[in-house]
Amino acid sequence: MFSFQSSLELLVLAGFAAVVLVLAFRSGRRNESALPPGPVGHWLLGNEIPKPYAWRKFTEYTKQYGPVFSLRLGRQVLIVIGSYQAAVDVMEKQGALLADRPRSIAAGEILSGGKRTLLVQQGERLKRLRKALHGHLQPKVAVNYEPLQAKAALIMIIDILHDPQHFQDHAKKYAASVIMTLTYGKTTPTSYSDPEVQMVNECTRRLGTVVKPGAWAVDSWPILRYVPGYLSVLNRHHREELALFRGQLDNVRNQMTAGTAQSSFAKELIERQVEYGLSDDEAAYLCGSLFGAGSDTTAAAIAVVIMAAASFPDLQANAQKQLDMVVGADRTPTFNDREELPYIEAFVLETFRWRPISSGGFAHRATEDIIYNGYLIPKGATVIGNHWSIARDPDVFPDPEAFRPERWLTPEGTIREDLRFYNFGFGRRVCPGQHLANRSLYINTANLLWAFKIMPDPTRPIDTLAFTDTANSHPLPFQVKFESRNPNVFKTVKAALEQM
Repeated sequence: MFSFQSSLELLVLAGFAAVVLVLAFRSGRRNESALPPGPVGHWLLGNEIPKPYAWRKFTEYTKQYGPVFSLRLGRQVLIVIGSYQAAVDVMEKQGALLADRPRSIAAGEILSGGKRTLLVQQGERLKRLRKALHGHLQPKVAVNYEPLQAKAALIMIIDILHDPQHFQDHAKKYAASVIMTLTYGKTTPTSYSDPEVQMVNECTRRLGTVVKPGAWAVDSWPILRYVPGYLSVLNRHHREELALFRGQLDNVRNQMTAGTAQSSFAKELIERQVEYGLSDDEAAYLCGSLFGAGSDTTAAAIAVVIMAAASFPDLQANAQKQLDMVVGADRTPTFNDREELPYIEAFVLETFRWRPISSGGFAHRATEDIIYNGYLIPKGATVIGNHWSIARDPDVFPDPEAFRPERWLTPEGTIREDLRFYNFGFGRRVCPGQHLANRSLYINTANLLWAFKIMPDPTRPIDTLAFTDTANSHPLPFQVKFESRNPNVFKTVKAALEQM
């Protein structure tokens, strides 16, 4: 029988819990008084992340509340950096205090099993993973991949000549073939429709949905992870992607045993696995994440180049004028032309700013209190550099909605060294694949604009804001027309491929 004493104990416990909640709430409110300003949220639940395209709403908040504003997700403080100078002052100059990632239960611990480099928190595991990546992606090594990238870029020109309507798939094929070869040593032709490529891209798509701030309530209220069935979908997806990544790595191991393995990141990782101190699952995730992230972002960035060229024909023509002067019509562009094609570099840099692939940025975690302009960014806060609003800071990028490659050039026509856009992230968590990605964007932009006049389809206007609402966003399908700039494009490209 339920006794009077039991009832009294329950009342005492309930009263104690209420007092703790009130005290915690008041303490939080006192701390919030020192935070940067921001929209008022629910007294207990905090703010809701705007949907869809949170980064665009965050740009409005930047105009309303200032270059640094705050939100509260449950008990978690979220600080958003929305201007260029604030990003430099906080994300770069205080980079040592923002090298950590916030705890990510949904995307990091459940979906990724705690092993995806992008989301791993600061510590020994991150050091081991980054060391392995750095050895394969640093600038002096990345230059060795240029012949592979140049060949794949020319194949994409042939693909567009044969089937111009599916140019976005051809960009995905380029990215998949390059990254698949680098990661796993696959030398057979890779198609975007290959089942293994489709599976890796599906894993990347899932991650891009789950990792968005506020996508899963468990990240704000960790107790939800104990609700039966709540995380069943994420657990299933983790098992699927771990099996995929293990399978890819095991294929390389089998090839090594048979003596048929090609040089690749996976082969080197297996050879040095003990030295790097990586478990089999860590090695599998490292390779799988490299392929997924590298192919996903590169394909999207190439599509943005094509979108920009079709949308701004006069600026496309400026790039082609320089190509005609430096390269001419009798050969294709190469990496050796890069220093003499600053307008191509400027065109790429402006696409990064105009339509950043990681529009909302990825979350950092403050490991100590940071004071900025008298406001507190508290230890433990999640801090995000919002690429979309930083790219639209009129103090640094005048007329920010305009596409202007010239903004990246000095009066002498060289690339400015005093201006950069942090499209690859900030501080110590900058993307390790940036040198590889920059080379891919250069060679593809040079080849595309050398080979084609890219024009909009007058019957299907391009919506330059139509992108997926994912962490790494892609242009939604759009149509353009490709017109060969001289009658010998196919012959010249084939000759270049034969020389390779």
